[in-house]
Amino acid sequence: MMSSTSRLLSTAPSALARIGLSKPAAFTLARRCQSTAMEYAAEPMLGATRNLAKPYVLSEMAHHIAQGAEDPFFIVDLDAVRARMDKWFDLLPGVEPFYAVKCHPDAEMIRTLAGAGVNFDCASREEIRLILSQGVDPSRILYANPCKQPSQLRFAAAAGVNMSTFDSEAELVKTAACTGPAHELILRIKVDDSQAQCVMSDKYGAPLSEVPFLLRRAAELGLRVRGVSFHVGSGCYSPQAYVAAVHRASHVFNLAAELGQPMDLLDIGGGFPGVDTPDLSFGQIAAGLRPALASLFPPSSGVRVIAEPGRYMAAAACTLAVCIIGKKVVADPAAVGGSRMMYYINDGVYGSFNCVLYDHHVVRDVEVAPTSQAFGRTFADADVTAGVHMPSSLWGPTCDGLDCVMPDTTLPNLEVGQWLYFTDMGAYTSAAGSNFNGMALPTKIYTSAEAAAASVLDMGRSAQMEPAALGAGHA
Repeated sequence: MMSSTSRLLSTAPSALARIGLSKPAAFTLARRCQSTAMEYAAEPMLGATRNLAKPYVLSEMAHHIAQGAEDPFFIVDLDAVRARMDKWFDLLPGVEPFYAVKCHPDAEMIRTLAGAGVNFDCASREEIRLILSQGVDPSRILYANPCKQPSQLRFAAAAGVNMSTFDSEAELVKTAACTGPAHELILRIKVDDSQAQCVMSDKYGAPLSEVPFLLRRAAELGLRVRGVSFHVGSGCYSPQAYVAAVHRASHVFNLAAELGQPMDLLDIGGGFPGVDTPDLSFGQIAAGLRPALASLFPPSSGVRVIAEPGRYMAAAACTLAVCIIGKKVVADPAAVGGSRMMYYINDGVYGSFNCVLYDHHVVRDVEVAPTSQAFGRTFADADVTAGVHMPSSLWGPTCDGLDCVMPDTTLPNLEVGQWLYFTDMGAYTSAAGSNFNGMALPTKIYTSAEAAAASVLDMGRSAQMEPAALGAGHA
C-alpha cells in the first residue's frame, strides 16, 4: 500500500516542475511532519489511545501557523469525506445516502458529496437554499423535518422539493394546504432509540397504533405516502437497533398494502458512527443491515432504500487547531502531585466544542501541534518530547465558568502561544457554534493529499529562503 507521504508527493509532479523544487527536497519536508507524528504517537500518555491527524493535514496546519496564525482554525480534509463515501458504497451498496446537512452545512463538503452522487436531507428553508446554491437538482433533496413551518414548506414546494416526512395528522393537513399534487410523503415511525447518543423518539415518530389512521387521512387529503422512515437516534451504538427498526418498517409496509396504499421507499435514517471504535464500527452496523434488507426489502421488491448519514460523513473530515492563550497552576488535591495546570485556549463550548453540551460529546484526545513557531516566537521541541506530562485541564476563552473543554487530561509544560489540535471535529461542532462574548468561530482551510502537496512545496520554498521558519518537532 502506498504511504501517505508517497501518495502526497506523487499527486503533484507538475507542481514540482513548476517551482523548480527537487523531489528529494519536497520529500524531506513531507517526512518532517510524518516523522513528528510517528515520534509523538510513540510517547506514552497514561494508557490513552492516540488519534493523530494525517501527515498532510499536519503539514497544512504547520504551514498555516508558520504564516502567523493566532485565531483557531479547522483543517477540512476532503479526502476523508471521499473515503467515507467509498466505504458507504462498499458496505451498503443498495442504500442511497442523503447527507444530513444540519451536521455540518459546509459548501465545499456539499460540493464534494454532490459530485460523488450523494443526495441531501434538509430540515429548513436555509438548508434547502444552501444545497440549491451548489447546483444540486431539487429532486435530490428530502425535506426530512416531520414538523415544518408553513412558509418554509411553501418555499420547498415552489423550489421543486417534492418529498417530505410527517408523523401527525396536523402535518398532513398543513402539507395538503401548502404543496401541490406532485408532493409525496414519507411516514416517520417511532422506533427504539434507547441505545443512542441523542434520542429522537421523545419528539418525533408515529406509534404503530396510529399508522392506519394516518394512512387513511393522507388518502382523504389526496396525498400519496411513498414509504416509511425511522431514526434509531443520533450516534447509535447498537447494530441490532437498526435491524429491529427495519422489521418494524416492514410491518408498516404490510399495513399500507392491506389498505390499498402500497409503498416503494424505505428511509433507514441516520445515527451511523462518525468514527469507528473497538466497541462499534460502521462495518458492524452494515453487516447487520445487509441481511435484514435483503430479506425484507430485496431488490425484486422494487423498494428504494435510502438513509440520512450525517456524522458518518463529516466527523473525521475536520481537525481543529487551537492556540494556548493563557495558563496557570492551581492546587488540586485529587491530581497527581497535588496541582493541575489550567490551559486557556481560544475555542470552547460556546464555539466548536458546543458538542460537549448539545451532542453529549466527551473530549478525550488532544495533541500538541507539529510546529515550533507561533506568535513570532520559537519553542524548543525538546521541551515537549522530553518534558514530564502533568495533570491539566483545558478551558475556553469566554468569561463563563461553564466553558470547560477538558476537565482532566495530561499535557507537557506548554507555553502561551503554542498550539494544540483535536481530530474528528466535523460533526455538530461549527454547525451550532455561537459568537458569545464576541468570540469568532474558527475559519476553515480545505485540503486533500493533492492540495497539501502544493502546500508542502510552498513550505519548501519558504524553508529554502529562511530555514529557521519551519520546525520539524512539536510546539
